[in-house]
Amino acid sequence: MGNYRFKLEFEVRDYECDLSGIVNNAVYQNYLEHTRHAFLKSRGIDFAELEKRGITLVVIRIEMDFLFPLKSGDKFFVGLNPERVSRLRFGFQQDIYRLPDEKPILAAKVIGTALNERGRPRLPEQLMEQIASGLGMDGRKNI
Repeated sequence: MGNYRFKLEFEVRDYECDLSGIVNNAVYQNYLEHTRHAFLKSRGIDFAELEKRGITLVVIRIEMDFLFPLKSGDKFFVGLNPERVSRLRFGFQQDIYRLPDEKPILAAKVIGTALNERGRPRLPEQLMEQIASGLGMDGRKNI
């Protein structure tokens, strides 16, 4: 388990589980997305304000490795580390651990970009600076 720039705790709700009694695979994306949004909000990034300026944040790739299932009532946290992937892309390494034993549940890599009003990739430097406030001075993960 690494050091994370941002963590958010959750508890599995009954309706998030499938007939097998484990969290449905699609629900994990909700946990990851909610954590990314909370992280961005903590960095002063307001989705509505960006939209007014013609900037839309989008996910373009997600890789998820399912390591162990969560069940109803399980408590867990999502850890997040941001990284700059390229001039036009940013990424989030996100991991889920069950509490209190910190058993690894899921490892994910999410890649995003920003689009301008014409739908073309455009990542304003100020926006990247806000996202990267959890990065080292060289723009790489500082774990």
